[in-house]
Amino acid sequence: MKKDNKETALLVMDMQAAMVGLIPEGAALVSRIEKAIASARSATIPVIYVVVGFREGAPEMSPNNKGFMAGRQLFEKVDMHEFTRVHPDLRPLPAEPVVIKRRVSAFTGSDLEVLLRARNIRHIVLTGIATGGVVLSTLREAADKDYRITVLSDCCADRDEEVHRVLTTKVFPRQADVLGLSEWMELGE
Repeated sequence: MKKDNKETALLVMDMQAAMVGLIPEGAALVSRIEKAIASARSATIPVIYVVVGFREGAPEMSPNNKGFMAGRQLFEKVDMHEFTRVHPDLRPLPAEPVVIKRRVSAFTGSDLEVLLRARNIRHIVLTGIATGGVVLSTLREAADKDYRITVLSDCCADRDEEVHRVLTTKVFPRQADVLGLSEWMELGE
């Protein structure tokens, strides 16, 4: 398998400082994702950042959404502009888009698919927090949309290590290639 740089994009998902702080090994994850970003840039693979965010007061949160409602009080008080900033060690370059999503999947409530179509991207490489959240939801939706998918297993994390392990070893391989960062970086240009 070789990197197909013309039709590939690296997605850096939910790597906001507040999210990184929820993961025990957050600093190590940031370091690995920094390497993935550097590898993508050197191979002329576009890097697209995806962050979760809401309008002030979080009016997009439905009382029917159990996951988001658990944190609604926090979201109603947080400065959304500050909350949606990508972790400073992973800062996007000026030409790299930052997509704001309103749900768990990177596609739902965002313009990600428009960006991918405009660049003729057919293969997405997934990184981010949480494996059982944005990575799982984005992978499933991307598979239904017929994207080729690679998950960088050591560039994803979940607060529950068992969830991460089961998803990356048993669930994701049914719909995606699951690689470690070093394996992905070794792929030919």
